[in-house]
Formats: sequence, structure tokens, C-alpha cells
Amino acid sequence: MDVRCKKMAFVLGLLILLLVACGGNDGEPVPGDENNGAEGGKTLSFVNGDTIPSMDPSMATDEYGFQFLGATMEGLYRLDENAEPVEGIAMDHEVSDDGLTWTFQLREDAKWSNGDPVTAHDFVFAWQRAVDPNTGSEYGPYMMGGVLKNATAVSKGDVPVEELGVRAENDYTLVVELENPTPYFESLTTFGTFLPLNKDFVEEQGDQFATSTESLLFNGPFTLENWTSTANEWDLVKNKNYWDVETVQLDKIHHTVVKDPTTQVRLYEEGTVDRAGISSDLVDQYQTHEDYQVTPETSVFFLKLNQEGNKALANKNIRAAISRAIDKEALVNEILNNGSIVANGLIPSDFVNVPESNKDFREVNGDLVTYDLEAAKEYWEKGLQELGTDTIELELLGGDTETSKVMNEYLANQLSTNLPGLQVNLKNVPFEQRLDLDTAMDYEIQVSGWGPDYLDPNTFLDLWVTGSGNNKMGYSNKEYDALIEEAATDLANDNVARYKNFLEAEKILFEDAAIAPIYQSAMAQLVSPRIEGVFVNPFGATYEYKWANVTSE
Repeated sequence: MDVRCKKMAFVLGLLILLLVACGGNDGEPVPGDENNGAEGGKTLSFVNGDTIPSMDPSMATDEYGFQFLGATMEGLYRLDENAEPVEGIAMDHEVSDDGLTWTFQLREDAKWSNGDPVTAHDFVFAWQRAVDPNTGSEYGPYMMGGVLKNATAVSKGDVPVEELGVRAENDYTLVVELENPTPYFESLTTFGTFLPLNKDFVEEQGDQFATSTESLLFNGPFTLENWTSTANEWDLVKNKNYWDVETVQLDKIHHTVVKDPTTQVRLYEEGTVDRAGISSDLVDQYQTHEDYQVTPETSVFFLKLNQEGNKALANKNIRAAISRAIDKEALVNEILNNGSIVANGLIPSDFVNVPESNKDFREVNGDLVTYDLEAAKEYWEKGLQELGTDTIELELLGGDTETSKVMNEYLANQLSTNLPGLQVNLKNVPFEQRLDLDTAMDYEIQVSGWGPDYLDPNTFLDLWVTGSGNNKMGYSNKEYDALIEEAATDLANDNVARYKNFLEAEKILFEDAAIAPIYQSAMAQLVSPRIEGVFVNPFGATYEYKWANVTSE
């Protein structure tokens, strides 16, 4: 997600940069919370990096939205402690011999927060809505295109939504037809875009749907209370109508928007919050603290280089120079200083293994673009000659949090210093505005990031297919497109061959200097020892709270 994504987008501390942003309250004390707001209940209090852009499963594209959708909603399956799909609304499923038809048996005791039963019809409505061109979803066509039968044709308006490959055989039997065999489809069903929706409720709410607590229904472990689209505080509250409510131990999780890392830490030390992100300037001070934790992640950050409408960035040599002109080691060690590591490719380390060799994908494909000042200057001079100029001015779009600003300044300085004649101007904006500018392709260079939506290299590589809803930078390579398309179709049942295509496609991406990888993220945090059972997912929503608890005090 545009950690967006994964990702998304994409959390706390530096992860909140994901999809490149964080949030905050300018150092003001957090009002209305005293660590455990529910009298006698089990509660936790966390900070969030910014407001939630959308709680509409069809419209969410970022880490914040998917995080709270994951806590308050439930799809066919959800991820357990080992990131394996376990029972959600579906109790079991069968797959046809050709891998194209999946039949899910749904539980009959799942209810919406208004008491309505959750049925197969809710999935049909939600999935059709996500690819209906009238909805304007970005993630629906992206996540379902090439996966669900006719999803791409529906999203283009070529066929009616009723021809999407999903139907309710009865209230509790959901039949899904795929465009091609999809090895990772079960993990896809845990993702926010595939959540169900109550048709009657959504249509009753109209344009107001998903703009506040009152215009939402929930079928997951928690409900979202005291929330509006501009709220700086909100609560996750135990959902008494959840089918597995006895498993849920927490009564409430209070969230407050806090952008400033120093404020996060102060609130943690005061006992006001139970978790705080640690910025680079505070790591040395707190890395010996007994509550200090570093959690490696599978999100990768990079510079998007918008080739459309920008003559300089349309030049391959200019892009190649930019991708080699940043000292990434200094960035992760001195600017981030939170356990993040240098990224010299797109697929993250310790994410997936290549079949047969069983070696890490990153290890097999190696470093595809590294910091190389000499090579950067050579590419730069070639690019300048081809453009017939000796100066270039570019704008760098990034987040507006304190950590983001420091990193953006470092990146701009590296490029301006190491590439003679280049002037980089900064444009630091709030999280939601950055998403809007990306969607409109209204930027030149952008600090961006992606967290995986499912456990497969395709979740990263599919981003850069020509015309992809997440491409948004004018990149196009027919050979690259063909490799990704073949992996999804002719090679869908041959995992060894699929991965060979993925390895080759990643190499092409960096031969073209399409993006400039920067780092693979990690979270440095102070985490209260009273927290138990909070899982950190390698894809999808960052945190899973269904099994969370607090120790007795």
C-alpha cells in the first residue's frame, strides 16, 4: 500500500512517513485522555501520525485508512500472529482444480454493528462497488484487476458490474471466479479493499457514508467511536456484536494525532500514551531504555521521478544520475537512525524467498543501484549534454513532519551538491495533500514508499506496469509489462517461472532508472511492557489488535 502503500502505507514514529508522511499537534498536550479512559476497563492509548483520510474500504489507499479498517472490519480471513490467514467471516473454502473458482463457506453468526447479518451479498456488493467506474476507487481496479474475472473490463466501463467474477450462491456461500490462477489470493482476502459492505446502509448514507462514526457500520473486533474525517482524536471500542467477541480482551484504544516525535516521547514518559515513535535525534538517548524496541519492516521508500511533462526527468541519464547521487548509508545511520537499512532494489530484504534456491529475493537479485558519485556525475553530464543545458531546477515533494523535513532537506542537499547545476526546491505538505498531488501527478520528484499488500513480489512490481493506478509517473516499458503480465497469466501455476520473470523485471526497472530506492524502513519505538499480543503484520494493516491485552498492574 502506499504505505501508501504497505502499504501504503501505509504508521507510528518513522513508519508514519510511509507513503511519506507523519502527523502531529505541534507539541501541545493531548487533551481528554488519562491513559485508561474506560472506567475499570482494559484500555490503551496510542498516537497516530495524522488524521485518517478515508474509512471507506473502496476509497482507502493509505496506511492509516487500512489500519483502522483492519481493526473495525473483517473480511473473509484475517492475519494471525504468523501472518497466516485464519478464520474471519469465512470458515473454509474450496478451490477448483484449475485454480479459477474459489467457493467460500461463511459463518452464520457474524453481524454488523446494527445487528444485521453479514452475508455473501455484502461481499458481492462491496467488490462490485470497488471496481465500478462510478465509484472512482483507485485500489479497487488496482487490487482486483487481473485477479477477479472481468474486474479490469468492469473498471473501464466495458461490461456491467454484475459480470464481475463474484456471486452469492446463497446467503452464506460466496463463489469467486478469477481471471487467472492467483497463488496469493487467500492472503488478498485479508486486505482492506476486499472487506464487505452493507448495501442498504451504504446507500442510505449516500455521500455521507464513511465520513463519521455515525455513517459507518462495523463487523470486526472494534468499532470506531468519536471519529469524523477531520478528527484529531478517536477511539477503538470493543465491538459487542463481533462473532468472536470473547477473544477480544481490550475494551478501548484511544488515539490522538501527534506529529512531533519529541511530544510523543514526552507523553510516553508522562504515562499518557503506551507507545511512542523515536526519531533519529532521540535514538541515542533512548536506545538503552528498557522499553526501547526496533521492529524491521518490509516497506521500501524511494524517489518517484515523474517523466510526464518534465523534459529533464524524461531523460534516462538524468534519472540514473539522481538514483546514484544520494549517500543512503549516511541517511539511514545519521538521519533516520532507527534500524532502517539501505535499499538498493525494490523488493525488500526478508520478504519472500525465490523457489528452488530458497534464497531471499533481495540476495538473489543483489544490489541494482548503489550510491556511486563518480557514476552519478558521468550520467549527469551525459544527460545535460542531451538536453542542451548546464542547469536544471526540480521540485522535491515530501511530508511535513519534523523527521520528514530533515530527511527531505538531506535529500535535496545531496542532489544539489553532488550534481553540479542542479537546484532542488522543497515542497513539504501534509499527508493527505501529498496523496492528492500524487494522484494528480502534480509533482516532479516525490519521496514515496510502498508497503506490501500481500506476500508476493507482484505487490511491488505491479506498481510500475504502464497505466497502473499507482504508477503516476509516466513510466512505461513494454518488456517489463510483458514479464508481469506473463507471470499473472501463462505462468500463474508455475512459481519457479513466475519468480524468474520477477527477477528480470526488477532489473529492467533499474536499468531504466524508473525510481531511485532509498531505504527499507524499521520502527524505533518506546512500547509499554503492559502491552501483550499486538502483532505487527508484514503486509496489510501494520498492527493487529484482535488478540491484544494488557498485563495486570
